[in-house]
Amino acid sequence: MKPVTQTDAGRRPMLARVANLASRVGAGAFNPWSAGAVVIAMFVLLPIVSVIWLAFNPTENIWPHLIATTLPRYLWTTGKLMFGVGLLAGMVGTGAAWIIARYRFPMSRWLEWLLLLPLAVPAYVGAYALVDFLEYAGPVQTGMRGLMGWQSARDYWFPEIRSLGAAVIVLAASLFPYVYLLARVAFREQSSSGDEVAKSLGAGAWRRFFRIGLPLARPAIAAGVAIVMMETVNDFGTVDFFAVQTLTAGIFSVWLESNNAGGAAQIASIVLVLVILLVSLEKISRRKSRFFNLSNRNRPIERVVLRGWPAWVATIVCLIPFLVGFVLPFSVIMGHALDNVEYWQDPALFKALANTLTVGGIAAFLCVSAGVFLVYGVRLSGRRLPRLLLPVTTIGYAAPGAVLAVGLLIPLAAFDHALADFVEAVTGVDIGLLITGSAGALVLAYTVRFFAIAQGAADAAMGRVSPSLPMAARSLGRTKAQTLQAVFFPLIRGSIGSALLLVFVDSVKELPATLLLRPFNYDTLATRVHDQASLENLGEASPAAVLVILVGLSAVALLARANR
Repeated sequence: MKPVTQTDAGRRPMLARVANLASRVGAGAFNPWSAGAVVIAMFVLLPIVSVIWLAFNPTENIWPHLIATTLPRYLWTTGKLMFGVGLLAGMVGTGAAWIIARYRFPMSRWLEWLLLLPLAVPAYVGAYALVDFLEYAGPVQTGMRGLMGWQSARDYWFPEIRSLGAAVIVLAASLFPYVYLLARVAFREQSSSGDEVAKSLGAGAWRRFFRIGLPLARPAIAAGVAIVMMETVNDFGTVDFFAVQTLTAGIFSVWLESNNAGGAAQIASIVLVLVILLVSLEKISRRKSRFFNLSNRNRPIERVVLRGWPAWVATIVCLIPFLVGFVLPFSVIMGHALDNVEYWQDPALFKALANTLTVGGIAAFLCVSAGVFLVYGVRLSGRRLPRLLLPVTTIGYAAPGAVLAVGLLIPLAAFDHALADFVEAVTGVDIGLLITGSAGALVLAYTVRFFAIAQGAADAAMGRVSPSLPMAARSLGRTKAQTLQAVFFPLIRGSIGSALLLVFVDSVKELPATLLLRPFNYDTLATRVHDQASLENLGEASPAAVLVILVGLSAVALLARANR
C-alpha cells in the first residue's frame, strides 16, 4: 500500500471542505448554471411535448379518418421497411465485422476502413444513383438489350426498381456500417479463451460463431440494428423517390397536401411511439444479457490467415457491401457531375452551398455550446431535476426530423406572431416572422435533432477530467466560468472539435426537417439534390450530391481515426 504523505493528508481535507462548501452554496442559492441547464433541456424537449399536445388537441380531429383509410397502410409499410432494413443491415454488418475481426485475407486491412465509407452517402443519393443505373435507359438494361438483341421491355423481364424491395436494399447499403462498427468492436474485445476451448472440443468456425461470438456480441449488434431502424423511420428522400408510403411520407402528405398540422402531429406521435418502443426494446435486451470476463489475463483473439479460395470468398463477401453502398452511388453521381460541368457554375448551387454552410455552422456551434453548458451545469448542480433531464435530452436524436419539424413549427409560429403583434402595437412597425420566416427554424431544428451528439461528447470528455483539477481551481479563487475556460476546455477541446464536425455533417445531410421548415426559395445542398432528382434531372442534382458526399467523407475519416 502506498504510504500517505503529510502533503496528501493535508490536501484531502482541504479539497473535501471546498467540495462541501460548493455543494452547500449551490444548494442554497440561485445557480445560473443549473437554471440554464434546465432551460436548455426543456427547449430540447419542447418539440416532443408539442407533438404530443397537438396530437391530442388538433383543430380538426382526423383520427377516425386516418384509422379508417391511410394509417393502417402507413403502419404496415413502415413495419415491413424497418424489419427488412434491420434484418439485411444486421446480417451484412455482423457478417462483415466477424470476417474482418477474425481473419486475414487479401485487402482485409483496406476493407476494414472502406466498409465505413457508405455512411458518407445519404440514402436518398443512393436511391437516385440506383434508379439511374438500373432503369430502362440505364447502362444495365441498355447493355442487356444490346447483348441479347432485345428490342423493347416486352422482350425480357426485369425487376421493378421503384419498389419496397429496392428501398430496403438502398437503406441497408447506406446504414449497415452502424452495425458493422459496433459489432467489430464487440468481436475484437472477446477473449481468446472461450474460442480455444471451443476449438479443443471440435467446434468449427460456423459453430463458434453461432455459439460463442454471436451471443457475446448480441448487445452491440442489437444497438446497431436499433440505430438502423430509427434512421429508416427518419428517411424521406428514399421512400418518396420509390413511392413507398411510410409514416414519414404520411406526415408530409397530410401537412403539405391537406394543410392539416394536427393530422400531421397525430401521425408524428405514432412515429414517436415506434421510436420510443425501439429504444426501450434495445435497452431491455441489453439489460437481460450479462457477459463477464472472469480472467484477468484477457488475450485478444489472433486473426487466422486465410489462403486459397476461402481467402478470395472472404474478400468478395466484404467487397460487395462497399461496392453497393459507396462505389456504385458515388461513381454514378460523379459521372453525371463530370458530364455536366456547366452546372458547377450555376449561381443557385453556390447559394445552396452558402446556405448549407451558414445554417450547418451556426447549428453546430449552438448545439455544442448548449451541450457543454448543460453538462457543466448539471455537474455543478446538486439538484435532482437537472440530473433527471440530462439523459432525456438525447431523445431528439432518436426522433425523426419530420417529427421535430412538426413539433417546432407550431410553437415557433405562435411565438413569432405574438412577438410581431407586440412590436407592431408598441412601435407601429410590422417586423414579420423572425424565426419561421427565416433560416432560424432550420438552425433550431438541427440543434434539437443532433443535440445528443454534442451532449454525449461533452459528458464523456468531462467525465475523463479528474475532479481534483476543478476543485483546485475553485480553491484558488477561480469562478465557475473561469474554471470551465481554464481547466475543462483545454482538456476536452479534441472531443468538442469532433462533436462540432459530426453535428455539422449531419446537418448538411438532414433532409426531412429541412424540407418542412425551410423558408420560401431557400435551398440547401440536400434540398437541391432532392428537388432536382425528383424532377428526374440527376445531372443538375449531381454537383450538390457530390458536395454532400465529400462533406460526409470528412466525418467518416474522423470516425475511422477514433476507432483505430
